Amino acid sequence: MKHLRTKQLIVVLCLAMIILSHSLVVIASETPINIVIVGDSTASHYDNSRAPRKGWAQTFQQFFTDQVVIKNHAASGRSTKSFINEGRLTTALRDLKSGDYLFIQFGHNDAKSDDPARYTEPFTTYKEHLKVYIDAAWEKGAHPILLTPVERRGFNSDGTVKASHKQYPAAMIELAKELNVPVIDITSMSQALFYELGPEKTKDIFLWLEPGESPNYPDGVQDNTHFQEAGAIEIGKLVIQGLIELNHPLTQYLK
Repeated sequence: MKHLRTKQLIVVLCLAMIILSHSLVVIASETPINIVIVGDSTASHYDNSRAPRKGWAQTFQQFFTDQVVIKNHAASGRSTKSFINEGRLTTALRDLKSGDYLFIQFGHNDAKSDDPARYTEPFTTYKEHLKVYIDAAWEKGAHPILLTPVERRGFNSDGTVKASHKQYPAAMIELAKELNVPVIDITSMSQALFYELGPEKTKDIFLWLEPGESPNYPDGVQDNTHFQEAGAIEIGKLVIQGLIELNHPLTQYLK
């Protein structure tokens, strides 16, 4: 009888372990994947007092199922250098766990040569600072993805789009090849989009408003760097297109 009870107890314990293991697998599979985004004003979040201005990362959640959560840490006016020195990367990394993704997009403010707190040189200090982000992601067991900076709105006399970012996109692409890190060339993709739309239709992408069109901009605004909501969504679509072209695992979570 005692031997029988022992066998029954062993069977019960084994069943309990199987149930517990299954529960843990279910919990693990239901844990959302975080996409942590670091960058500048073209990606950052704006409250209603700045509407209709929006960064592309602010509207990015709409493309994914609830298995992915966007954690947007992009901040206006920051470069690869100042973002780190202000402790913003440290803060962003708190949202990053093993298996998550770190989207890294800088370039607009790295080119501010008159500001030593932000300026980096494309093929030296810019790449060095980008590597800090990449290494930080790897140390967390996460996956870095580089994104070249979105082009500004500007056209040459022949209708082609002005290239405003100089050597920064090329430097980022070079680093991506050196470290075997995925890169989405948003610079080239946005240039192609803006060329297709032309000078007038791109005003609907960027923050161009007539006087009285928005209570937040009573005198109107002509901003060739930042986006209104429709434009932020269009840039987000370019990022998604880039993921699809990479055949990236994140595409399985697209709506």
